[in-house]
Amino acid sequence: MPVSYSPREMISMPKVYENVLLAVHGGAGVLTREVVTPSIEQKYLLRLEAALKAGYQVLKSGKSSLDAVVAAIKVLENSPLFNAGKGAVFTHEGRIELDASIMDGSTGRAGAVACVTTIKNPITGARAVMERSPHVLLMGKGADRFARQVGLPVVEPSYFFTQRQWERLKKILREERQRGKAAPERQQKFGTVGAVARDIAGNLAAGTSTGGMLNKQFGRVGDSPIIGAGTYASNDTCAVSATGHGEYFMRCVTAYDIAALMKYAKLPLAQAAHQVIHQSLEQAGGKGGVITLDAHGNCAMPFNSEGMYRGCITADGTVAVAIFK
Repeated sequence: MPVSYSPREMISMPKVYENVLLAVHGGAGVLTREVVTPSIEQKYLLRLEAALKAGYQVLKSGKSSLDAVVAAIKVLENSPLFNAGKGAVFTHEGRIELDASIMDGSTGRAGAVACVTTIKNPITGARAVMERSPHVLLMGKGADRFARQVGLPVVEPSYFFTQRQWERLKKILREERQRGKAAPERQQKFGTVGAVARDIAGNLAAGTSTGGMLNKQFGRVGDSPIIGAGTYASNDTCAVSATGHGEYFMRCVTAYDIAALMKYAKLPLAQAAHQVIHQSLEQAGGKGGVITLDAHGNCAMPFNSEGMYRGCITADGTVAVAIFK
């Protein structure tokens, strides 16, 4: 179902959506209301909608939730708007290092890649690790080599260069030189993309992909490729993809914590997700949010940052997307 947006329009997202097949996010806290122009807002909303429609068409054709998650995330990875794939941020050394993970809620299998530099769509690398290797997480040159061996599309690192992200790195490096020390944490924005889906059989899947933290050093890896922190899926509980300050999501095991509250405390999805984001994560000092989906089609997308690029699509094709609260 086509959706059109007037300038500055934002769709209010209720705490719970019902009968959802697919939800996506494009990061939390990346832009503030003060800098989001109508044209910028329109671009992000339309790209979120495109990702939702890509995954929706996969599901409607009878394919799996894993297929839908990969299809939706690839749309976002191929866009220079988001900090994943083509739009990834630069490290302190001026490199692009990409992370991604995926999990199958029907089997509990998972795969992930970290610090890769040549896999065109890192989410496909994560799925290949899950399905075509005995491992869960591969990193760096080994992961890039594995991707080539199994025939995934690979590119030169220069493919990921965007002038916008290069200028952001130069700006933050100038500020560091002027201060004589690293930029404060509050300047490091939280860019990630992700998707959660349920298919015709009721199977859940979740995936997350990111370029990491702008100006990161020392081979830093965040929560996006860490199963249980940035990604989790189980048919018995829910599918989760997270976005935010990864160190806190890893410490709080945020994605799995939501599922654990559902499994052991018998909390409904929305309550479990809200409690983890607005209590556990927030009390630890973490900022960000999650998209969550259960096997009944209930969807909740709580966040404690100023905004989170997010959206969902229901079984009848109704689309809702938003950035701010």
